[in-house]
Amino acid sequence: MSPRRKALVVAVALAVAVATPACGSDSVRNQNQSGTIAGPARNPYLAAATYGLTHIDPGQSDTFPYQTPQGEFHIDPKQQQRITSGPVNIMTLAATDPDHMWISSTQGVVYVQVGNGMFHEIARTDAPGVKPLAQQTLDQVLDQNFTDAGQVDAAVHNDWGVDWTRIVNGVYSLVDKDNRVYYVTQDAQIVVFGLVNANNPEAGVRVLRTLDFKPWLGTGPGLGGQPESIVGLNMTYDGKLAVLSTRGLSIIDRSLQGEPQQVHFGADEVVSNAMAVDDKGGIYAASDKIMRKVVWTGSKLSTDATDGAWAAPYDFGRQPPAVKFGIGTGSTPTLMGYGKDDRLVVLTDGADRMKLVAFWRDAIPEGFQPKPGTKSNRIADQIQVTAGLNPQPEFIQSEQSVVVDGYGAFVVNNARPQGAPDRLVDVLAGGPVFAPPSGIERFQWDPANHSWSSVWSRADVVSTSMVPTESSKSGVVFVNGYTKADGWEVTGLDWKTGKTVHRTIFGQSNLGNGAYALVEFFPNGDLLFNSVGGPFRVKYNG
Repeated sequence: MSPRRKALVVAVALAVAVATPACGSDSVRNQNQSGTIAGPARNPYLAAATYGLTHIDPGQSDTFPYQTPQGEFHIDPKQQQRITSGPVNIMTLAATDPDHMWISSTQGVVYVQVGNGMFHEIARTDAPGVKPLAQQTLDQVLDQNFTDAGQVDAAVHNDWGVDWTRIVNGVYSLVDKDNRVYYVTQDAQIVVFGLVNANNPEAGVRVLRTLDFKPWLGTGPGLGGQPESIVGLNMTYDGKLAVLSTRGLSIIDRSLQGEPQQVHFGADEVVSNAMAVDDKGGIYAASDKIMRKVVWTGSKLSTDATDGAWAAPYDFGRQPPAVKFGIGTGSTPTLMGYGKDDRLVVLTDGADRMKLVAFWRDAIPEGFQPKPGTKSNRIADQIQVTAGLNPQPEFIQSEQSVVVDGYGAFVVNNARPQGAPDRLVDVLAGGPVFAPPSGIERFQWDPANHSWSSVWSRADVVSTSMVPTESSKSGVVFVNGYTKADGWEVTGLDWKTGKTVHRTIFGQSNLGNGAYALVEFFPNGDLLFNSVGGPFRVKYNG
């Protein structure tokens, strides 16, 4: 039986009827079955409502509105049309032209034609000061059969000449309404890329402007003891650029002209993840100890309670041996609740065995009593994550943001007993060398009782380092994992039941490793896999 015919047969066997809502308008991404708003308002200053920035939308939901296939599919990554880039690739960046997308990677940006099933590189340019990795150089490492961490370390540093600090290059980027990519380098530069000629993309991509942000950064250490640096970018709903650093938040004009307005965080705090933005000026960022809402009023960046700002401590723990950065949350804060019911911002905390934590986004309801064990009245509720693991391991921790659809939330466990201090080495060794982590869990928020409950968990499902995402139309959440038996794969779980309804099996090729990127699908249901060797497109229907 041919692989395609086998896939169709298995698809019929595994198919689960899922009654989920269709994609909504541009202003609101989708609605859940009860009719309440499930996604953020469209930010008019971003290129698109979906895939306008790294975590898909301004609320950082990691949820997209496209139908996805069900079944089991065996795909050879080496036979797919790949655009060489990396080693970390983020292609959740829509262009203003729906037939094109941007790749933002550790080495620069690429403009890609994706309309009508295509996957064709149009133009690229490297980030300032970056030595690019050619396909031959990338594959010199990725074609190896990794057997020990020393081998991976030598390959990364000797063959590639790359260290983990390059991971931050372009990770939290965005594309604005003028089709310009806003990108950050490990040297604390903000770089704006754009087409040389908007009417002729083949004319190339160029650097439109750069800004050295170091004069506005402190001298204290940030991630890994390195100097303070920029973590990521977002866009306010009035078109200002929000710049999150390891120790503070700034607002600057999109032109990168003028002095930024700034808020500085505590000297003992470090931020390692991106921020969420709402349409009322709220900017949500978490350090390794404190969750904050800072408010952009349209004229000033405020930490005043009278403007709706707040700061709330949450639980933190120890540095796990693998994947995760720091002692606090591994999550980019994610907004939940957009109607009249509870409006929250959620993350996983830094406790050795993490909890899922929901903070009141706006005013704390009158008469609300603090939940037992919480550090702040701002915490609406928190619940222990078990990820289905029994007995419980020393660490249950995630370096991924919480997937949110309506009042549903999904988290993964990335913690494993063995790791490498260099996170790029660590992410390549996780699975082939170090036994991969396992465990996932789905939760539901109850607005009537202001509380979490666990819906289902799976101890057997592996998620190594990739950000999980969910198809709100199909009701399927996707992870990227590794097993000795089948190698690398994308696994899809039914949002309601946790049953496996999708498997794209890549085998032992290291190109099946998504390395801190996101699992992504095109509107027609094709998989856009952000491989460590460069994104490729999987066409399930030929």
